[in-house]
Amino acid sequence: MQLRLPTSVSEAQECLAEGAVPIGGATLVWATWQRDGFPDQAMSLRNLPEANTIGPEALGAAVLLHQVDDRVPEVLRLAAATIGTGAVRRTATVGGNLIGSTLRCLLPAAYVLDARAMVLEPDRVYETDLAEVVAKRHLLLSLRWRVPIISGYRKLASEAGGPPPFVVAAAVHADPGGPDLLRVAVRDGYEVLSDSTVCDADTAEVLDTLRHTAIGTLHPTAWETVRQHVTDLLARLANE
Repeated sequence: MQLRLPTSVSEAQECLAEGAVPIGGATLVWATWQRDGFPDQAMSLRNLPEANTIGPEALGAAVLLHQVDDRVPEVLRLAAATIGTGAVRRTATVGGNLIGSTLRCLLPAAYVLDARAMVLEPDRVYETDLAEVVAKRHLLLSLRWRVPIISGYRKLASEAGGPPPFVVAAAVHADPGGPDLLRVAVRDGYEVLSDSTVCDADTAEVLDTLRHTAIGTLHPTAWETVRQHVTDLLARLANE
């Protein structure tokens, strides 16, 4: 297998056009290739600047999970820090987790940031929403978002070998034309739900409104986790 390491978008597009298979950190494909056979060509974006950006408004798909630090919003940093073991985080990439993984631990965090995805294709680079990228398994180049006022992330403990742990992420965004907006996303099993509500009332009223969204359809234990998480987040916001 030939591993290609493009250093520009045009070179990466050439690799795709010639049939190179994107591999991310290879943590999710290696076992499959050992079983089914290796492709003739593979491509990693680890040397592509556009896929390695880390900042308050962007995160590249080739960034390793252990590199996701306080340059990004808290919700993304905490989400990345809870994925797998240290060894996994030193190998797995942002793009691999969002597109290749069935768990998609970063997806709730990306949803509450209202992140947009930059997608790489052989003939173009374009921006689209996360739902399209996940559903169609596009080659992710990077994520972009507006900096939230505050954000937070919580993953419940789980037993080894059991169902995926429940995850809740939340962020408050400023709206120049109106009240602040609270976005909440959860992973319940393998399903990710997200919704939002205006954040112009006290916490009880915000939670009551949220209860009438898709998030409110969660089972009681999950809803209680959401309630506590949102309450804590809004308390932090009030004290800043």
